[in-house]
Amino acid sequence: MDYQAKLTVPFGVLGIRCTEDALTGIDFLPASEKPQQATSAFAKIVCEQLLRYFENPDAQFTVPLKPVGTPHQQKVWQALIAIPRGETRSYGGLAAELKSGSQAIGQACGANPVPIIIPCHRVVSRSGLGGFMRHANGTSLDIKCWLLAHEAITPSPSMGEGLGEGEIAEHTPSPPPASPPSLRSPRKGRGE
Repeated sequence: MDYQAKLTVPFGVLGIRCTEDALTGIDFLPASEKPQQATSAFAKIVCEQLLRYFENPDAQFTVPLKPVGTPHQQKVWQALIAIPRGETRSYGGLAAELKSGSQAIGQACGANPVPIIIPCHRVVSRSGLGGFMRHANGTSLDIKCWLLAHEAITPSPSMGEGLGEGEIAEHTPSPPPASPPSLRSPRKGRGE
């Protein structure tokens, strides 16, 4: 994969994919991956904004996004951007809001090409964390837990949304000691 930057973060390395003026993807790479300096001014801005988020979860992302997906995925991703830091939504709750199915919401979350900035980690199951990056355990779930802990959210299935402040997670990684971006006009794709 061709990256315009590889950024070291607390849980590994992020592979940054972008055009000259829009972010198109963020991939989670192993911690053993060698970092790479930004190859463009825009990639450098993306890295700076991500680093600010890792220092302060209230940092705002302003980089233009250009994720490629179906109209349904675009609709889900726009709804994810509207979830504030410190809050979560359940797959079922988001499905009801968007007049969709829980599984379709989960699939759109799994297909999210710009995680963190389009915060799919803030979508959880009614009974716990749910999945992340199309996985229900392992490193992927560790990253989801890290991101939620960074944003001061811990699981509480009894809260109805799956997570609430002050509860202890079933799967807890070691955590580190407001105008969201909007998607560019949706691209047509294979339909759902």
